[in-house]
Amino acid sequence: MLSLVRHFSATAVAISLVAALTGLAGCSKKVEQSEDIRPVRTLTLAPGSAEAMMELSGEVVPRYESRLGFRVGGKIIARKVEVGSVVKRGQVLMQLDAADLQLSQAQAKAAVSGADSQLALAKADLERYRELRAKNFVSQAVLDAKEASFKAAQSAHDQASAGLKVQANQSSYTTLVADAEGVVTAIDAEVGQVVSPGSPVVRLARSGAIEVKVSIPEDRVEAIRQAKSVTVRTWAQRDNAIPGVVREIAPAADAATRTFSARVALPKAGADIRMGMTATVSFSAPLPPGIRVPLTALFNDQGKTSVWVVEKNKVRLVPVQVAGPQGNEIVVASGLDAGQEVVIAGVNLLREGQKVSILGRPAAAAGAAQ
Repeated sequence: MLSLVRHFSATAVAISLVAALTGLAGCSKKVEQSEDIRPVRTLTLAPGSAEAMMELSGEVVPRYESRLGFRVGGKIIARKVEVGSVVKRGQVLMQLDAADLQLSQAQAKAAVSGADSQLALAKADLERYRELRAKNFVSQAVLDAKEASFKAAQSAHDQASAGLKVQANQSSYTTLVADAEGVVTAIDAEVGQVVSPGSPVVRLARSGAIEVKVSIPEDRVEAIRQAKSVTVRTWAQRDNAIPGVVREIAPAADAATRTFSARVALPKAGADIRMGMTATVSFSAPLPPGIRVPLTALFNDQGKTSVWVVEKNKVRLVPVQVAGPQGNEIVVASGLDAGQEVVIAGVNLLREGQKVSILGRPAAAAGAAQ
């Protein structure tokens, strides 16, 4: 009897606990699931046309620079100029030892004297035999032989005279003179050195036109060809902007640097722009019309370039066509319109139709091309 009472008591206690827990569950409110809203930064787009700005370092060089050398070989006995010397046309730069050439010239003079004597003798013989032929004292064959001898002597005389002129020229070539006004930029040989004909010994930069030499990366050659404006600034005068003109671009790349050499002429350069200065050349080339967006706005969707457009606090993925880079921005040729709002931060955490909250936006539409 006692065990039966204990059983009923335990059952009643269990039922009471179940009822109490059920009542508590009924009194609690239903928990609602929170909506996922991503914070993003956006940019309002504006139309415009962009210009690609590019700066390259270069060196101020003369447009014309000659590497002068002797037209004959020999030993240098005198140097009349130094690096940086300003010279005039016809001024002596270097001299060779002319002793051997002077001897050759004397030999040529002696050959001319001998040819003169032979020519005079042949002429006298010819005149005498003509008189004898007129009196029929000699045959025509003998006279023809004398005429041939005279012509041979005349040719030998002409040859000796020409040789003398050549040797006279050779002797004059032992003095190297400036072929134009300019500045000596380098000296490649010194006194006592034996040089061969044509070896450069002095570099002469002609006075007048100067330009800037730059090296262009191969992916920027066409853009620089179409540059609308070129501006040159030297390190010594950074505030002085000098207009330039792209005069030439090398047709082939340098084998070592894989860059294309270009020359920028400075038609309005003043006297304060000197050769050897370091200069910065700025090129402004037009890009196709379009809208600029930061690189951080681009999203790769299955191999396609896209951006997230915000509409009514929700995002929509829009494919775009890229026209080209502009610094840290990209020019979009198609796919976007002015006035649209695109996500520029947090693009990799979004999904189609997701709600977003805008953390902030620029005070001005930086997407416009200036």
